[in-house]
Amino acid sequence: MADDKNAAAPLIEKFAATLSAHDLTAFAALFSDNYVNHQLSAAAPPPQGKSPKQGQVAGITARLAGIPDLKVEIEATVASGNIAAASFVWSGTHNGPLSGVAPTGRALRFTSCDIFRIQDGLIVEHWGMGDIAGVLAQLKA
Repeated sequence: MADDKNAAAPLIEKFAATLSAHDLTAFAALFSDNYVNHQLSAAAPPPQGKSPKQGQVAGITARLAGIPDLKVEIEATVASGNIAAASFVWSGTHNGPLSGVAPTGRALRFTSCDIFRIQDGLIVEHWGMGDIAGVLAQLKA
C-alpha cells in the first residue's frame, strides 16, 4: 500500500484543478473503482445503474453542461493521515440546463464542504455537503 499520510492534501488540489480544467478523464482517475460516496441526497440522487465512481463523474458532467465555465477554488483544507477535508467555492455562468432549470445566463457562486479518505493515492470514500438550496435559489432568483 502506498504511503497515504502525505497524499491527502495534494489530492484535494488535483480534485479542484481537474474540475476547473473540465478534465473528466483526470477527474475520474482520482477515484478508486471501490469508491464509496456517503453523500446521498434526495435533491441529487445517484444515477441508476452506475457505480458510485461513474455516478460521481456523471454528476460532474451534468454540472459542467449547466455551468460550462465552471471554476473550483479551495478556501481551506485540513489533512490528517489519509483523511483530508476542504471547503470549495464553485463559480461560473448558468449557460446550460442545470437541475431541471433552463439556462438563465446568471453568474452562480456556491460552496461545498467535502471529506475524502485516500488509499493507494486514490479517493476511496467521500462525505460532503453542497449548497444545493443556494444553487436553486440563484437559478430561480
